[in-house]
Amino acid sequence: MKIGLIKERKTPSDRRVVFTPQKAKEVQMQFKGLQFVVEPSDIRIFSDKAYAKYGLNLESDLSSCDVLLGVKEVPIETLIPSASYFFFSHTIKKQPYNRDLLKAILEKNIQLYDHEVVTDSRGNRLIGFGRYAGLVGAYNGFRALGLRDQLFSLSKVDDLADLEALKKELDTIEVPDLKICLSGLGKVARGAKEILDYLNIKQVGVEEYVSNSFQEPVYTIIDVLDYNKRKDGKPGKVSEFFLDPTPYKSDFMRFAKVTDFFIAGHFYGDNAPYLFTRENARHPDFKINLVADISCDVDGPVASTIRPSTIADPFYGYDPQTESEVDFDTKGAITVMAVDNLPCELPKDASEGFGEMFAKHVMPAFFNNDLDGILERARMTKDGKLTPRYAYLQDFVDGKE
Repeated sequence: MKIGLIKERKTPSDRRVVFTPQKAKEVQMQFKGLQFVVEPSDIRIFSDKAYAKYGLNLESDLSSCDVLLGVKEVPIETLIPSASYFFFSHTIKKQPYNRDLLKAILEKNIQLYDHEVVTDSRGNRLIGFGRYAGLVGAYNGFRALGLRDQLFSLSKVDDLADLEALKKELDTIEVPDLKICLSGLGKVARGAKEILDYLNIKQVGVEEYVSNSFQEPVYTIIDVLDYNKRKDGKPGKVSEFFLDPTPYKSDFMRFAKVTDFFIAGHFYGDNAPYLFTRENARHPDFKINLVADISCDVDGPVASTIRPSTIADPFYGYDPQTESEVDFDTKGAITVMAVDNLPCELPKDASEGFGEMFAKHVMPAFFNNDLDGILERARMTKDGKLTPRYAYLQDFVDGKE
């Protein structure tokens, strides 16, 4: 089997890769008959020389490969007809900006496997960059705090070598007495929690957080039933909420009234209540003045996120009174960090972590006849058609919705 590691061509450029040179060599040795080839790249975090050093072949023409591995969307004009690709297509939620990409994949008879839908039999995601989004997002939130309030000056993550360098930056700061609220229990939230714990910020329970004042920085982690409640006043159930959230309404204001810094690390599902609305943000009791929105759902559950920000310009301000963008350090505004490609800022660590997961969960499926259905669940297109699991995208492809 011949697998190609493709050059990332999406703009802005992404330096991540599915397999580091060392991991590619390890995996190649693990599976008999496997050969990796690497498309030369001048932007990848690991150099062409590094791959060559591990005895991996560099080839510009990858048309003979059985599978092509990438990270971000492949530009339409560079797609190889009838090839098999593995990348994040960002189409499963009917993202309009990638409609033409999915249409081209079908027209070119490409077999597409999507990293985002590599799941176990119960639907749990097995691979992703969530931890690194959480790590960088939380760090960026503190960086915004330091700049806005002139407390300290943290370096941009993009200028740091790796996660260890990021932690050394955090060693230089002292966090003021803040109440920090972190939403979510998944990989993103756990990544953000790593930063809070590294800073030795005390974690407290939800009710203690809501009711008490503290003479030190503290944080709490909230799950869906902490910030949502049934409209009829009956006790809620998590399983019920995820099945149908319409009987619920937001109860997030009880946190907004006592929180300085909100880190949004939750997953937001269709029809779920917004955490806070623009009207909520105008309320005299609304206290949040800094939001690190790692989830980054624009004009959605976090009202202050009115657009994504960028690695180059990560912060902006949201004026609740005018519902408009202002400078991030404007008095009375909510400072917002809403970078939507955070793992790109830690390309080395993110690539290492992703490669470990891909090697563990996906690679065996290529050699055991897909015993656990990993590939079948992740395959979105075959023979010029959407596979049954993703047939719901047909109207989207046809431009009917």
